[in-house]
Amino acid sequence: MANVNTAVLTYEDYRNAPDDERYELLEGELVLTAAPNLAHQKVLFRMARLVEDFVLERGLGEVFIAPTDVLLSDTNVVQPDVIFVSKDRKSILGADNISGAPDLVVEVISPSNPERDLVRKRDIYARHGVAEYWIADPDARSMRVMVLEGDGYQVVGEYGIGDVLTSSTLKGLELVVGQVFAELDMGSTPKA
Repeated sequence: MANVNTAVLTYEDYRNAPDDERYELLEGELVLTAAPNLAHQKVLFRMARLVEDFVLERGLGEVFIAPTDVLLSDTNVVQPDVIFVSKDRKSILGADNISGAPDLVVEVISPSNPERDLVRKRDIYARHGVAEYWIADPDARSMRVMVLEGDGYQVVGEYGIGDVLTSSTLKGLELVVGQVFAELDMGSTPKA
């Protein structure tokens, strides 16, 4: 039985959440997001750098990284790990956030809650018209590329070490997956 006391929160509620933590607003639910581990951050940074280099060289638009608020609706405010907005859609870029669906979003799977990226946010992104969605999995050293077709995403590519990822949104991009996942092992903790 559903909890009848569950309030649906809005963007205004989200903006008033404590700023000492990182949150997303998913279907009106304020969701606390734990700090990412170092492997997650390495993958995020490398992928953002590679994508941004490609985008800037060709003048295609802008690339952002989390935490950047993306307002998909009043009850869905997300912070994708990597965000691409084409120059043709720059009108969705505001001073404080991105208001509307980016052309491409990338999520690096968090070991603490993979369902959030693989199911919940995928469905929200599809419903709000994000054209292309990538999932990066640091543990499996793999990437999945999905494109929006109708009401949902179709997987158009599964890439691992040794593969070259391509994108229908970023035509001509050849992202070497091995570069994204290189040297992820953080090593052991030094002993005193």
